[in-house]
Amino acid sequence: MTQHIFIHDVVARDGFQIEPSWIPTERKIEIIDMLSQTGVAKVEATSFVSPKAVPNLRDAAEVMAGIRRNPGVTYVALVPNVRGAERALAAKADEIVLVVSASETHNRANVRRSVAESFAGFGEVLDVLRGSRVGVVGAIATAFGCPFEGVVSEAQVIDCVARYVDLGVRGVTFGDTTGMANPKQVERLARALAQRFPDLDLTLHFHNTRGMGLANVLAGIAAGVVRFEGCLGGLGGCPFAPGATGNVCTEDVVHMLESMGYDTGVDLDRLLAASRRLGEIVGHELPGQVVKAGKSSDLHPPPPELEPTLSR
Repeated sequence: MTQHIFIHDVVARDGFQIEPSWIPTERKIEIIDMLSQTGVAKVEATSFVSPKAVPNLRDAAEVMAGIRRNPGVTYVALVPNVRGAERALAAKADEIVLVVSASETHNRANVRRSVAESFAGFGEVLDVLRGSRVGVVGAIATAFGCPFEGVVSEAQVIDCVARYVDLGVRGVTFGDTTGMANPKQVERLARALAQRFPDLDLTLHFHNTRGMGLANVLAGIAAGVVRFEGCLGGLGGCPFAPGATGNVCTEDVVHMLESMGYDTGVDLDRLLAASRRLGEIVGHELPGQVVKAGKSSDLHPPPPELEPTLSR
């Protein structure tokens, strides 16, 4: 039986948040609508954060109101606090994401809170959501290394997961925020987490800062992980992490997995069309490779000078 891998795309939040130019609301909606028809399992559509902190996502409510929802897609919003959760509820998000960093320094740089203060705030957020049908996922940034502190111990990551589980969260995403992870590390941590928390839905989120994004995806699969986040075109990066470049590219991940015989349920041609349109919208070259080179199954006519020899 072919193994199914669930693909989540985060371009509308993680990709657009640090673009140097404002992406008009209607263009954000256009990209989300295109992604909705590709077969991805989730689309992270926006973030309900302070417009002062992330001005590029100040139109979060308008984006959520304008998209054409596909019943087969989960529409996700990141929220930092109670006010964000209230706005996400009003916007009818299917799922919200809470974020804490495994490293104390990055968490303070990212949200101006200690790790303990973040988790205390999450309890208040879950109180707001109680009784609703909105799903909750806990994300852990710098799970594989911190640009300020360096190595992040497995114990630190497990402690964050345990705190999420105590809050009632049943899905956790592990972020390689600045592309510090390597495949051996990924497989080891993923196996340890699966053993310690067997009922938890694990998702991995890699950056390609040092060129190891696709290799890390394969390491996660080897450890039994079946959920991965990617970013259309390979856009994105944490605005509070020095040197952070784009996320692992969604279409590159899908192309690799489909070539290897995995089932992603994603229409790669539609995904590539969305990536090409994304390039037009942002007005600069995208880091993704397959959109430039084409699929490995794309064939080309032989050079004209070879035709006489080929016709014999």
